Amino acid sequence: MNIVLTGSIGNIGKPLTKELVQKGHSVTVISSNAERKSAIEALGAKAAIGSMFDVEFLTETFTGADIVYLMETMEAAGDLFDKNIDFIGKISEIGKHYKTAVERSGVKKIVHLSSIGAHTDQGTGIIVFHHHVEQILKQLPDDIAIKFIRPVGIYFNMFSFIHTIKNQGAIISNWGGDQKEPWVSPLDIADTVAEEIEQPFDGRTIHYVASDEVSPNEIAKALGKSIGKPDLQWKVISDQELLKSWLDIGFNEQAAKGFVETQAAQRSGILYEDYDQHPPVLGKIKLADFAREFAVAYQNEEV
Repeated sequence: MNIVLTGSIGNIGKPLTKELVQKGHSVTVISSNAERKSAIEALGAKAAIGSMFDVEFLTETFTGADIVYLMETMEAAGDLFDKNIDFIGKISEIGKHYKTAVERSGVKKIVHLSSIGAHTDQGTGIIVFHHHVEQILKQLPDDIAIKFIRPVGIYFNMFSFIHTIKNQGAIISNWGGDQKEPWVSPLDIADTVAEEIEQPFDGRTIHYVASDEVSPNEIAKALGKSIGKPDLQWKVISDQELLKSWLDIGFNEQAAKGFVETQAAQRSGILYEDYDQHPPVLGKIKLADFAREFAVAYQNEEV
């Protein structure tokens, strides 16, 4: 099949591209970075260099595809330290461009990488943009089939813990404790997307993706053991304290407030309301596997 992938070759895109090429598909990878062209081609894919905000480029690239894989990230909207960016608005704009390009190109099968929490527009913080984009894509004609893939929190988000571990000797956030919650590896996300691309499409479907279910305290224990700090603690501070710490280092205010609210939604369980009603079969990559990767990053990162 002819498959077009948005999202370049990051943590999910690279293994996904590899897997689809190995299965014999013709793959085109969209990237906004011209320097990625050779790396994309080295994987056996075609590179399409252009902007998510260029509808004509998207339409041209989507034309002739059997399936298009759509994703959006905050990085696509701009720098988290740029205080003038409306991330939610910019990403919704990308969603509108996707919708227009799909309609104009004639594509009939879409896989959309969304997120946990996309079931609601209330109380989920910054990731509400995933809900908005899902709603935009649902406005496409009924003959266009869409698979919404909703991964839970991705392991690599834990790399953000390195700074506070090195500087304050602990993981510090506004949620914690012994309540288990789901996490996922980008490799399991890529595997799920690749599998769904080859399965029949029918209407609009939702698929959650998770690799392991562990509590914050279990995470602290596993990561601490991996870096030689077996007594590592996960400390909980207030929403206000966390917000102040992010604003003090220059974070965009919308992003800072949004991340605090997203993590508060983890604490309250709002984030997992729909996931808990439709739990998936867990993937292969467990916390213990990621802990080894975390240890390497911890040793190599200078703070």
